Amino acid sequence: MIRRDPRTPLYGIAVAAQLVDLPEATLRLFESRGLLTPARSEGGTRRYSEDDIDRLRRAAALRDDGVNIVGIARVLALQDENTGLRAALEDTATSD
Repeated sequence: MIRRDPRTPLYGIAVAAQLVDLPEATLRLFESRGLLTPARSEGGTRRYSEDDIDRLRRAAALRDDGVNIVGIARVLALQDENTGLRAALEDTATSD
């Protein structure tokens, strides 16, 4: 079975919006506020990866919980930092 890299940009904005059940305008807003940075095709079309879709879902869930955009950005940054620290810890544990 072939495993896809979750960072590979696959989806246009319309498909990404459907996958996360958000309007395209919300995806653009999240991008303009720095919550994510989708890849761009040579023509400038946004392309979203599985990682982007996951991030959009997390951002939407936080927004639904009443967290404002600044708070969402901070929570996502802390989640990313936590993920990186856990990966580093696992690397350290397996190399010993």
